[in-house]
This record gives sequence, C-alpha cells and structure tokens, in this order.
Amino acid sequence: MPRILVVDDQKDVRAMISMVLRVNQFDVVEAGTAPAGLQLFRDQTFDAVIVDIYLDEANGLDLVSGMRALVPDVPVVAVSGMSAFDGAAMSEELIRVVYLQKPFRPAELMRAVEAARSAVKNTRAAPLSACAG
Repeated sequence: MPRILVVDDQKDVRAMISMVLRVNQFDVVEAGTAPAGLQLFRDQTFDAVIVDIYLDEANGLDLVSGMRALVPDVPVVAVSGMSAFDGAAMSEELIRVVYLQKPFRPAELMRAVEAARSAVKNTRAAPLSACAG
C-alpha cells in the first residue's frame, strides 16, 4: 500500500485529505507542522507528500525543498487556499510539483496525487507549475 505524508497545519483539512487517501487505498501519516513533517520524512519512507504551502510559522515550499534535498524524486502535491502560485517552481527542488488550490474535491485530490507520481517517473517532463484539477 503506497504511503503518503500529509503536512497541513489545519487539523480538519488533514483529516479530510487523509480520509480521501485512505478510501483510495493509501497508508497516510499526518503532521501539523513543518518540523514534524520533516522529521517524519527523515525517519520513514513515503511514496508521495502533500504539503500546505502556507503553514503556521513556516513556508511549505521551503519544506518541500528540504524534502527534495533528501529524496530528489519524491512526488509532491502542494496545496494552498491562495490562487497564485507565481514563481513557485523557480528552484531545482520545486520542479515537477503539482499545485492544487483549496477548496478541492476528492477526485481533484486523487488526480493531483497521480499527476505528481507520474511527473517524477518522467524525468523529462516539463515543470508542473499550473494548478491541477
């Protein structure tokens, strides 16, 4: 069963994402902060990560960069309630990231997860800087 790390500072959002993933046969590990998420990422193996871009006291894209420094090809879905992702895919660590705008439907989440997993399989893929969904 594929394992996904969900990092979001809003408990209800984490719970909703986790429920959708579990229904779709994913093993889910949750973190409410960037430091907790990075520690879990260091200690365990994940098939993908879902990270909120705007975490309390942290920048989710910095977290993604840290994770990608450890595992360069980890599939990433970056979520945000903001509509603009301008410049988000500027650094090497942030290419092939799928961006998903909140609120999203379960089917949109699953499409984003599959797109992220496919993007890292195809190393010649163009950066995914547009929102999924």
